Amino acid sequence: MLVTNIPPELVAILRDHIASFGAGEDGRLFRTRTGGVISGSAYAKVWQEARTYALTPDQAASPLAGRPYDLRHAAVSLWLNAGVHAPEAAERAGHGVDVMLRVYAKCIDGQREVANRRILDALAA
Repeated sequence: MLVTNIPPELVAILRDHIASFGAGEDGRLFRTRTGGVISGSAYAKVWQEARTYALTPDQAASPLAGRPYDLRHAAVSLWLNAGVHAPEAAERAGHGVDVMLRVYAKCIDGQREVANRRILDALAA
């Protein structure tokens, strides 16, 4: 999947990482010392350790961001609640719109007033 329109701040972080650490022959950014594929258990171990640095002790003891996938779910929920249209959010997440709405519709919250205003604005035009 080709993602376009990456925020410039994230592009800068990615470029800095590549400048510092390079990429493997296969293009992977994260690899073992010998250039191999990192195992799922190694990712899980590093993830759990990183959570202790990024979260408060109470948060780290909770299921918050328990898996890297949880960040993806949080990002998509944020996009939808910020008003990003479902087709755009679906493309960025690599979902079809039908999957996007089935999985994430329950995460959209507090949008009734925004929707009402948009409908009234459209009718007034």
